Order: sequence, then C-alpha cells, then structure tokens
Amino acid sequence: MAQYLGFEGFEDLRAPFRTALVSRSETTDNLEWLEAVAQYPGTGKAQVDATRNSLAITQRSLHQLSPDKLQRVVDLMFGARNVYLTGVRASYGLAYYFHYVGRMALPTLQLIPRHMNSSIDELNYANEEDILIVITVTPYSKETIHACQFAKSRGIKLIMISDSEVIASELKPEEVLVVSTITTHFFACYSGAMAVIENILALLVKRGGKEAEKRIESYEDLRSDVDAYWSK
Repeated sequence: MAQYLGFEGFEDLRAPFRTALVSRSETTDNLEWLEAVAQYPGTGKAQVDATRNSLAITQRSLHQLSPDKLQRVVDLMFGARNVYLTGVRASYGLAYYFHYVGRMALPTLQLIPRHMNSSIDELNYANEEDILIVITVTPYSKETIHACQFAKSRGIKLIMISDSEVIASELKPEEVLVVSTITTHFFACYSGAMAVIENILALLVKRGGKEAEKRIESYEDLRSDVDAYWSK
C-alpha cells in the first residue's frame, strides 16, 4: 500500500503520522490517570509521588527561566569563539545530550574533558573570547569547581546550570540558570534541568536558522549513508 501511494516503504508512509503524534505538546491539568497508578499494589504510590515531583520541579525550573536571561545565554554562545561544556558524574549525561544535539546548531560547542583529560587541560588555550557552560548540582564536584575557578582566572565567561545561584563564594558567573532538583529518592532529580536544556537547544536551532537546518540534515544524511538506524 505504501508503494502504491508513492512511498518507498512502510517507514516513509508512517513518518507523517508519527510526527503528528509526537509534535502534540498541549499541557493539561487533568491528572486523574494518576489515581489509577496509585492503586497499583506495591509500587503505585511511589510511582505517583515521583511523577508529581518530576512535574512540579519541571514547572518550577521553567518558571524561573526568564526570557531575557535565556536570550543572553544564547547570545553569549553565538558570540563566543569556543563554547566549552562540562558536567561530571550524573551531570555528564545531561552535558553529553546537550552537546550531541547542540553541536548541530552551534559547531563551536565542545564537550570537555575528552580522551581522559581533565577539564582544565581542555581549557589551557581558552581565553576571554570563549565561554564555559557548567552543569552541576549538590553535592558539587570538586573537579567542576576547579574548572570554573580556572576559567574565571583566564577571563573565560562562565554560564552555570545549577540548583543554586551561589555555588562557591568566589565564583561570579555571567549567568546562572537555576533549576529545581528536589527528589523522592536519594539523588537529584534532573527533570527540571533537562527541560531547561531543551529550551536552550530550541533557541539555538531557532537562532541557527537555515544553516543549522542544513547541518542537521547533513548529519541525518550521514547516518542514513552508514545505515546507523535499525529498520524492520
């Protein structure tokens, strides 16, 4: 049927429908479905508590994200010679994703450290023309704080995504994007931080315009050429 309709295969036929489904982003205050989850024996209540917490800290983090601050961050990123990005331990996952997507819109974005170096090693040749974006939440990594201190000593502009405006008394970042990390378990919940990063990525792609679109297409073409994705 797909070929009869002019498509090469089933994947091409269903692509528009999948796009329509995942692009729906309306919010709703109707959380009645959580009542059914709560009735599940054993784990239901814990799941509901975690769900409500994730929704709450996401809303709180985005509420704190003022448009003018986000605009300044994007302006700094596009105006810099190099944009270094770092996060260690649990924060590394966020930094990796930020870089994986963001570099398509902003080729100057670099994830550090690389190849088992330290972040400071990677900043050795950086100067006031560059910026460092740091993702860190309580308890703050000593390695990350040292990288921030080194960056400021070199005149590198500092942007932080963190759970507090003040991480170390001597640090004076250009911008701090404060996220909520309240959790129902023993480790920070990153739902809010991820939502803030998604907003940054959206603005990077928007600001990148046609050039960003071309780079994204080139990556997709490359992955298609090397058969990177599984197909049924």
